[in-house]
Amino acid sequence: MRIGGIGGVGRAGAAAAAVLALLAVSGCEVRDTGAGTAGTGTRTAPAGTGAGTAGTGAGRHRAPTGTDDRPGKGDGARTGASTGTGSASGRATAPSEPPARVLWSRGDSGRAVRALQARLRQVGWLAAVPNGTYGPQTERAVKGFQGRRGLPATGRADTVTWRRLVAMTREPTTWEMYPMGGQPAGPPDAHCLTGRVLCVDKTSRTLRWMIDGRTLSTMSVRFGTQYTPTREGEFQVYWKSRHHVSTLYHTAMPYAMFFSGGQAVHYSADFAARGYAGGSHGCVNVRDEAAIARLFAQVKVGDKVVVYR
Repeated sequence: MRIGGIGGVGRAGAAAAAVLALLAVSGCEVRDTGAGTAGTGTRTAPAGTGAGTAGTGAGRHRAPTGTDDRPGKGDGARTGASTGTGSASGRATAPSEPPARVLWSRGDSGRAVRALQARLRQVGWLAAVPNGTYGPQTERAVKGFQGRRGLPATGRADTVTWRRLVAMTREPTTWEMYPMGGQPAGPPDAHCLTGRVLCVDKTSRTLRWMIDGRTLSTMSVRFGTQYTPTREGEFQVYWKSRHHVSTLYHTAMPYAMFFSGGQAVHYSADFAARGYAGGSHGCVNVRDEAAIARLFAQVKVGDKVVVYR
């Protein structure tokens, strides 16, 4: 009986050692609470873990408090990264650039439009002379310029188009902007402020019809060339000739109002056709036939003519 008991204890001890070895491989801590008694030992989980939790059996840890790894749950950044949903709303998108402000478009008119047209002529996009009106030709020129330079080809002159055009051109002169007339008149000479006066300004190339300092009408005029200059000074109208023809040059001088020898204020078909590309033989040319017809009817022989610069 003693021998059998000793053998039984030996078998029990071997079994207990096998269990302990298995537990050690699985990562559990084993504490022997009974000296020399293998069968009464208890297993204790590592500190901080409780029996029955998911982390004790397989070595995994519980997710930190306050987060949730389930798709669509928990922290927004984690959710967006793991599921792909919400990433668009989570990213900051760059604001779209506002369209360029339109400065001039079809139907506009004025000095600024003339400057645009003059610059378009400088770069070869507009064949017509500036007239201050944003019409179909100007629109086509702007559209062509825009398309050639990779800009939206709208035909409307916006801030981006204008900056590009200014960078490629120079400031147009007055006569590039007003090659056919239409420029504003300069201030009248002091001699024009009394009486009935044809006030002719060589600097602004304009004629004012004035009575006692009041301007009744204004028109663009052209003068003699370098070798046949228009004389300057104060004169009087001494002769009027409605259908005059020059005996020296054999050219028509309708609505002629002579003030100094053979020099007169009169209508010029050449000025109407070519603008400031040409010049007179000394006369003061007017290109607006209707305007000079009205002027001719109002001016009297003896009225003053002042030519100045």
